[in-house]
Amino acid sequence: MKRSEIFLMIFKVPVDFLMLILAGISAYYLRFAELLVGFRPVVFDLSLSKYLSIATWVSAVWLIIFALLGLYSTDPNRKLSKDLTRIFFACSVGLGVVALYVMFALQQFDSRFLVAASWVFAIVYVSVGRILIRGLKGLMYRAGLGLRRVAVIGGEEIANDVVRELNQRNELGYKVIGQYNVFSAQLISVLEKLNLDEIVFTNPRANEKEALRALNFCNLNHIVFKYSADLFSAYSANMAVSPLAGVPIVELKRTPLDGWGRVAKRVFDVIASLIAITLLLPLMILFAIIILLETGRPVIYKNERVGIRGQKFFIFKFRSMFQKDCTGPQFGRAGLKAEMKEKDLIEEKSVKTGPIYKIADDPRVTKFGRFIRRWSIDELPQFFNVLIGDMSIVGPRPHQPREVEQYEKEYPTVFTLKSGITGMAQISGRSDLSFEEEMKLDIFYIERWSMFLDLIIFIKTPFVIFKRRKAL
Repeated sequence: MKRSEIFLMIFKVPVDFLMLILAGISAYYLRFAELLVGFRPVVFDLSLSKYLSIATWVSAVWLIIFALLGLYSTDPNRKLSKDLTRIFFACSVGLGVVALYVMFALQQFDSRFLVAASWVFAIVYVSVGRILIRGLKGLMYRAGLGLRRVAVIGGEEIANDVVRELNQRNELGYKVIGQYNVFSAQLISVLEKLNLDEIVFTNPRANEKEALRALNFCNLNHIVFKYSADLFSAYSANMAVSPLAGVPIVELKRTPLDGWGRVAKRVFDVIASLIAITLLLPLMILFAIIILLETGRPVIYKNERVGIRGQKFFIFKFRSMFQKDCTGPQFGRAGLKAEMKEKDLIEEKSVKTGPIYKIADDPRVTKFGRFIRRWSIDELPQFFNVLIGDMSIVGPRPHQPREVEQYEKEYPTVFTLKSGITGMAQISGRSDLSFEEEMKLDIFYIERWSMFLDLIIFIKTPFVIFKRRKAL
């Protein structure tokens, strides 16, 4: 999902809460209206402040009911009529919960009118809130804000129909960036530069791995159903059929991490990284001072890595090597010279085969550097990477661009999520894993993601670290 869609999805929660509170207030004041009081006098003693306190708790419970009944769906194309039907049903369930509570808790409540009126007002107000949000989304789309950038692959009439429909109806939230008659390996480099959100295939007759590589660099993937089911079903972890511009499609998601899952994971990352930085800051300062006294500046080593959708970023680590042996643009010409030396060491001492290297008894590592590598202390600054959004606490292991160049066509799925400080590979063998084993574990995590899995990996990580590892 795009950030604008996630914002509107989250925005529904406070709007619904506000509408529920307004519904309760409206029912309260309506009960004290002169006409109703004259018809039937008020016999209960309930101040507005006490009533609002009760209404606040009831509204919070109703929000949970709304969530359980799918009112905060991640589907951006769900019809308004379906939303309004769910609102009526959810409010009715909420009314039932209140009635059951009053009955079983033996609460004496003398105004059934307040309950019934609140239910009616809730249906009306929440529906109005959803309509206003839809209107806001429509205005944004018509202004060209938050549109999904999409490329259509196919030259047949059905592809032309999709393009025509999307171009004419901005309210659907799509902007067609380009239409290409035939998919080919050469087209991948073009697609990757377009910053796409989705790709629509109307006839995806292409090499499967090449197609998946393109799709994995483009976030969500839509494929017309009648052409694509056989081709992609074996590769899809999550499939859903839904209409796009009147055409039935299969939406393939390489990972369950989307919508509220994405929000929950980011909240977890921010909270966990803030706690870790706060608790570990004194130790990090101490380690920085030791590195500074041992070999001078810089204390932090910035190493270029490849993350989500092939985007490059600099990972932060405590420097564990001598300055003259550090690679990367941070060290200018000396870094280029150090890279040539590293290539020689890889050929001579690498203990791993394949694209990923590990140098045994690395002569470039300082005395203190060996210590911090052995206990993974050099990776502590990566919590700042998590805080600024480059990485996640849990995710696939990040690799250097020169390593990625050797396997990105074979394993494109590993770029679906943000790289992680820890992950399935880190708790399942760490440096002892072969490259293929590491890839399989990362892909398994991506396709089976859940917050529970993240929590298990996060809890297990310290125990794995304390087992010690070789300081390669």
